[in-house]
Amino acid sequence: MARGIEIREAHFPGRAPIEAYGNGGFRFADMSHRGSILCLPSGIYGWAAGEEAALTPALFDKVMAETGEIEFLLVGTGLSIRPLPADLRAALRAANVSSDPMSTGAAVRTYNVMLAESRAVAAALIAV
Repeated sequence: MARGIEIREAHFPGRAPIEAYGNGGFRFADMSHRGSILCLPSGIYGWAAGEEAALTPALFDKVMAETGEIEFLLVGTGLSIRPLPADLRAALRAANVSSDPMSTGAAVRTYNVMLAESRAVAAALIAV
């Protein structure tokens, strides 16, 4: 039986520094991705978050599934800094994960440094 085009969730199975950001997306591992991303120990995933959307705990389900391997979560909230919801901060704190919201540019730079230091870091980056 012939199948059409198979659309799969965007996923890069590895850890890689972010080479560039802006223009609505990111470059990493010699590839580009349009939209927001999650950089987790299991890889880099497309993420359905945007600058205008609320940062609901459900958006962070993939992060919560990997908290055993994460000590620091950097949240790039776009061009401006937005606080994380109290329930999300509490859930991360209960899982022993420090979270830090900052602009996406600052989060990318910090993530790259911490990744180069082999730290247990993850990043949730809203595209700008």
